[in-house]
Amino acid sequence: MKDIKEKQLFQVSGWTVAFIDLVLAAGSIWYILSHAARPAATAGMVAAVLVMGLVGCTFHGFFLIYPNEAKVFTFLGRYVGSARIPGFHWTNPFTVHKKVTLRIYNFNSEKIKVNDARGNPIEIGAVVVWNVIDSAKALFNVENYQNFVAIQSETAIRQLANHYPYDSHDKDQESLRSDPEAIATLLAEHVQNRLDAAGVHVVEARLSHLAYSPEIAQVMLRRQQAEAIIAARRQIVDGAVGMVEMALKSLEAQGVVRLDEEKKAAMVNNLLVALVSEVETQPIINTGTLYS
Repeated sequence: MKDIKEKQLFQVSGWTVAFIDLVLAAGSIWYILSHAARPAATAGMVAAVLVMGLVGCTFHGFFLIYPNEAKVFTFLGRYVGSARIPGFHWTNPFTVHKKVTLRIYNFNSEKIKVNDARGNPIEIGAVVVWNVIDSAKALFNVENYQNFVAIQSETAIRQLANHYPYDSHDKDQESLRSDPEAIATLLAEHVQNRLDAAGVHVVEARLSHLAYSPEIAQVMLRRQQAEAIIAARRQIVDGAVGMVEMALKSLEAQGVVRLDEEKKAAMVNNLLVALVSEVETQPIINTGTLYS
């Protein structure tokens, strides 16, 4: 398939051509009226009529361009250029043109049911903000560029959802729920790659809906809560171990007290219980010796 790209149309100011047409038409009318009764003015009359016909033919070449609009012109089935400068213009009157809006569109996808990277069924939807930047590609490279945007955007959303889990407690693993900015950037890139052929620019793409499918929503919510509890516990234990290690090293370095292995084990046990326990611990004061 030949890739057609937008190019500038040959065009001139419509006001200039309109002024020339007005002068020619007025001159022709004056000649016809002033020489109508003269038999010898046949050649001049024919020329005046031909000029009037030529002026009439030029009328089809006038066109208007509004802001954020482009018109694509073809001549005998061949693309000859696009016009996008707002104003009143004139070009070859035998061309055919079609309007393409350059305004920004919002495509709001339906809720799509798809499996994430872990195989869990989820519902996902996105908003894609886009506009046409190449009018020739939009008209000639695809059948219907608006439908093309819709289909390719949904395909990119499905592909993205298949490569990432719904949620993850691993800091090194991106997920659909916990990394919205990164996911939005990747989604925009995926959609843009698919829409380049249609001359479409993706301004922004962002997830608008994300949830587990209803049939597994309750189960996955309990699983998500359990994973969150486990992750929080892991972090608490890691922090508690670090604090106990720091306390033992500080006591030894400063020579505050010297503990044998048995007392170190007892101290570690007491500190971990105090730091990790979910309920408030009650301290017991030992008034005797450490070995009593």
